[in-house]
Amino acid sequence: MNLPSDPAPKDFAWPGGKKLALSIVVNVEEGAERRIDEGDKRPEPVDELGAVPGKPIRVHGNETNYQYGINQGAPRILRILDKAKMPATWTVCGQALEKAPWLAKAITARGDEPCNHGYKWNFTTFMTPEEERDFIKRGTESIEKTTGRRPSGWLSRYLHSDITRRIIIEQGYSYHMDDYSDDFPYWALTEMEDGSQKPIVILPYAIDTNDMKFWIAPSFTPEMWLDYAKRTFDFLREESKGQGARMMSLGLHLRIIGRPGRIDAFRAFLDYVATFEDVWVAKREDIAKHFAENVPAPN
Repeated sequence: MNLPSDPAPKDFAWPGGKKLALSIVVNVEEGAERRIDEGDKRPEPVDELGAVPGKPIRVHGNETNYQYGINQGAPRILRILDKAKMPATWTVCGQALEKAPWLAKAITARGDEPCNHGYKWNFTTFMTPEEERDFIKRGTESIEKTTGRRPSGWLSRYLHSDITRRIIIEQGYSYHMDDYSDDFPYWALTEMEDGSQKPIVILPYAIDTNDMKFWIAPSFTPEMWLDYAKRTFDFLREESKGQGARMMSLGLHLRIIGRPGRIDAFRAFLDYVATFEDVWVAKREDIAKHFAENVPAPN
């Protein structure tokens, strides 16, 4: 039986000769969700309950549920990251940081990376090409204004169009993370409007090591989430020693992991990671940069 080849070149290593890279991703969508009072046609579903209003009405309670992520979730995550002295990539919606400028300043002060998650937390796949270009650009400009730096990566809200990758290349982005196909980065050639092919780094993300499990599977406990994250980390670390370099993504949301009953699982995971000196905890832009500098792009 012919097996797929290992994703990483045999001689590839992360900085310091390390074989496993860990990417901590903190999503900031709170304040950019769909709201009737901001002109959206419908509100967001009530996340913790999975409830969807039958009519396009304003759901004040759910608006405050999102605000909790800003008020309490973000400070808790920041304190834990600071104590662990670990960097993170914040996939931010531009509007969310406009409403919480203190968080934009905190991200910048840590030296962390803001990644463009859209201006609002919207699906770009339903937009026209012109609307999508403007939407991505608006997010770029907003994030640059609040954080003082231009984002280099893009993450859609679940769905993206056939030309999203072309647009972010046109707008100067260096990596795309709407991908779940591997445990290591890769190059993708993208057809541009003039028919030429241009490469971009694809930095796979992960759904399984994501705190959204707490909503999708209500019986999923913090202990189960921590155990799953540690198992993923352990397996990839062991595999990277013999099969080639790997990367792990840990996805978080302010309003989910930031709850009192869940946040300690995040702290415990970082405490566990800190016991290993052979792992590179890094921002996604640094992971993409190191990969691009050491693995030639396709012609």
